[in-house]
Amino acid sequence: MRANELTTYTRGDLTISSPDEGVVLKLATLAIAAAPAIAAIGIPAIGEYWPGEGGINGGLFPGGGKPYYLIVPTGSDAESTHEWGGYREEFSGASSAWDGRTNTADLVGSETSHPAAQFCAAFERDGHKDFYLMARREASFLEITVPDVFTQSYHWTSSQRSADGAYILDFEDGWLNFYDKYYERLARPVRRKFI
Repeated sequence: MRANELTTYTRGDLTISSPDEGVVLKLATLAIAAAPAIAAIGIPAIGEYWPGEGGINGGLFPGGGKPYYLIVPTGSDAESTHEWGGYREEFSGASSAWDGRTNTADLVGSETSHPAAQFCAAFERDGHKDFYLMARREASFLEITVPDVFTQSYHWTSSQRSADGAYILDFEDGWLNFYDKYYERLARPVRRKFI
């Protein structure tokens, strides 16, 4: 992070800014959790299965403008080890820290194989076929809200760091790092639910 660079979360009259992205995500999660009347409209608690949606409620993610719930499938078929792919190739479409859905679509649509993104894009549960490889900020958010549903290990994100590397998040200790794209790490699909 460059000096004086802030991460900011805004919701209504609430604004949270800090040079520490983790602090902003934790405070934003607390603000979201404090939102009233969630149970009244049939939304399950964070970490609970959301009937018909393909997984558990991972929480209300602030997104890049319009908040959405992250749905995280569970079970042995919902996690798989793959390369990120495209080593030594930089893709302009896979650079978003927030938008895993767009990153995944760009990776899957490229001429180069991207096994982690392809696994997530092909995943289907409860009739939903709109799963994708989470972006790094989506992964950081899920590490705060539902870390126990992930294998305690590094997981790929769809956020590319460079031609050689992509971001990974350790669901055991919360470390965000990057690895060479040819390494095999876990991939876990997620999907969005707008309310």
